[in-house]
Amino acid sequence: MIEALYEKFLKSKGVSTDTRDIQKDTIFFALKGPNFNANSFAGEALEKGASYVVIDDESYKVDDRCVVVSDSLKALQELANFHRKKLKIPVIGITGTNGKTTTKELIHAVLSKKFNTLATEGNLNNHIGVPLTLLSIGKKVEIAIIEMGASKIGDIAELCQIAEPTHGLITNIGKGHTEGFGGIDGVIRGKSELYQYLLETNGKVFINSNNEILSNMAKRFERPYMYPAYADYYHCQLVTADPFLVIKSEAGNLVETNLIGDYNFENIAAALCIGKFFDVPPKKANRGISQYSPKNNRSQISKIGSNTVILDAYNANPNSMQAAINNLASMESENKVAILGDMKELGDISEEEHRQIGALTKEKSFKKVLYCGALMKCAKEIDSHALYFEDRERLKAYLKEHEIKNSLVLIKASRSMGLEDVVGDLEAGS
Repeated sequence: MIEALYEKFLKSKGVSTDTRDIQKDTIFFALKGPNFNANSFAGEALEKGASYVVIDDESYKVDDRCVVVSDSLKALQELANFHRKKLKIPVIGITGTNGKTTTKELIHAVLSKKFNTLATEGNLNNHIGVPLTLLSIGKKVEIAIIEMGASKIGDIAELCQIAEPTHGLITNIGKGHTEGFGGIDGVIRGKSELYQYLLETNGKVFINSNNEILSNMAKRFERPYMYPAYADYYHCQLVTADPFLVIKSEAGNLVETNLIGDYNFENIAAALCIGKFFDVPPKKANRGISQYSPKNNRSQISKIGSNTVILDAYNANPNSMQAAINNLASMESENKVAILGDMKELGDISEEEHRQIGALTKEKSFKKVLYCGALMKCAKEIDSHALYFEDRERLKAYLKEHEIKNSLVLIKASRSMGLEDVVGDLEAGS
């Protein structure tokens, strides 16, 4: 069945799982979700130009262009793996609690200076996104970079079986998605599934020697490629991070970046380490780092009115939240404001972790701290001088009445809080 489906795939212009972006001559996979059954969209997909639709409910079969399988998601994953096996190129797998998307983009920026490189778009890093990324790899691609996300033990192992990475990197391991993993030990076990796969398949691993958990994992491998310490395979130094990072490369060159936060230093070092492994000329690798600019609300810094705003509202967990707060504290400004929202999916440790954020902001000399969200009430209990708002709308209403000007403002929260929406309200007061 997969071989026959693959023949159809080769003649198509790609695959889709969303009828809203159907292109002519693509194959539509009807996937079921908790609130929908995409089998019902089979006819619509064909009308919009799909060459075939893959369904797992025969009652929705319109004509012979409908390929009926037992499970559409499994068929998508098997097709992606079948395609992967045809590729004779390096496939770099990336996972980690924080920084995996930024690291993926930095690696892409470096490797693209020498190779035709494809990387996961956006955050298509789950059991659906990884297959879609694999199926977008064309004949001209020389290296693929696959981001792998996980919310529970076994997720990374499953993605490795689909993507079959030849090289791999774990950015770091911290307190993210602990609810699904059952605690930090579960996070360590889940994220390390990438290194376990590479150990079993004789793959190459890149390991951050500054991270104690990861450097301990290096002992499993005969030859891990370490960074960024002086004695490592690749070494570099952080020169400054106020506000943008400047590093000194292995060759001693200063590399100015568009990234903020010293937590991004190790992401840069990882990209340069992988660039060295694949023989990207150092000057070109450094240029790739210098030219990269973050987007999608990830550590973006911009001048908005009289304020300088650090927008980091794409994701948040205890490690990244603490790093962002400490980074704000280290930057030069007389007026510092922290607008912080809930950190989601922390399970049993949620209340305590939010209290620790309160303890951290309490010790900093910020002009204002504004907490937003039900979980941040725990932080407010510790930092009594902070202002507290139950939800984003109440926060926005406050900002419209109390303008913030001439300040360095950090906005940090989990994605579902949508705190990027408050940027326009900072100077809306009268």
